[in-house]
Amino acid sequence: MSLAYALALAPGGDGGFHAPDTEIFRWGPLFPDGPSWLRWFTKPVLLIALSAALVVAFYRIAFRAPRLVPRGMQNLGEVAYLFVRDQIARPMIGKDGDRWMPFLLSVFSFVLVMNLMGVVPVLQLPATSHFAMPLLLALVVYGLYLTLSIRVQGFTGYFRNVMFPPGQPAWMYFIYSPIELLQHLVLRPATHSIRLFANMFAGHLLIAFFASVAWWFLFEKLSAAGVGVGIVGALMTVVITAFEIFVQALQAYIFTLLAASYIGGALNPDH
Repeated sequence: MSLAYALALAPGGDGGFHAPDTEIFRWGPLFPDGPSWLRWFTKPVLLIALSAALVVAFYRIAFRAPRLVPRGMQNLGEVAYLFVRDQIARPMIGKDGDRWMPFLLSVFSFVLVMNLMGVVPVLQLPATSHFAMPLLLALVVYGLYLTLSIRVQGFTGYFRNVMFPPGQPAWMYFIYSPIELLQHLVLRPATHSIRLFANMFAGHLLIAFFASVAWWFLFEKLSAAGVGVGIVGALMTVVITAFEIFVQALQAYIFTLLAASYIGGALNPDH
């Protein structure tokens, strides 16, 4: 029996199978009966704070007493540092890349841990699946990019280089300039944040769907006709979870790589 056919046979109404939807991303206050000033404290906020605390604690422990020959957590910390430096900072920024390592390593680690919260038992929610967090990080990066660009090129010079690069016929600027202005002021931070958000949102929804299928057909409504579908759901949950871990790491890398490319572009506008 195919998965689609089995789900189609599942009875409707309150007693039937209901695929998870966007409701799984909506979390109310953790303390609904608590004081009104605590209503902002939801599960996503908790995971963001926990992720930040874990990143700070990890690097503090790893490098509080560094050894010439690294061991334990220092070894992991140095692997992370060298990865960001050699694969992101230096290729994207160049000779000034090492100066930006504190920022880039923090961004990479913070995004990675927030992403991985989606596969941690009990927690099981990537904080970056809520659009506000990727957008906030993207705006921080973009604010830094604009500040550096204006500092290096000047306010007028920056917008002149963006909208009126030399070597183009005059009529071309009527088309080119608005597009480039839109790209630099709107599309860059938008795509930077949406890419991370969309991947985490979709991945979490897929895991929730197959886990729900497995639970429904193997536990809630166990039957000879549905057990095969339940097994497929369980296997797919494992496969999608493993793939999602790869995507979570990849998206942390891509987000940090783009941040470094914007910093590099601001510091070296001629390249």
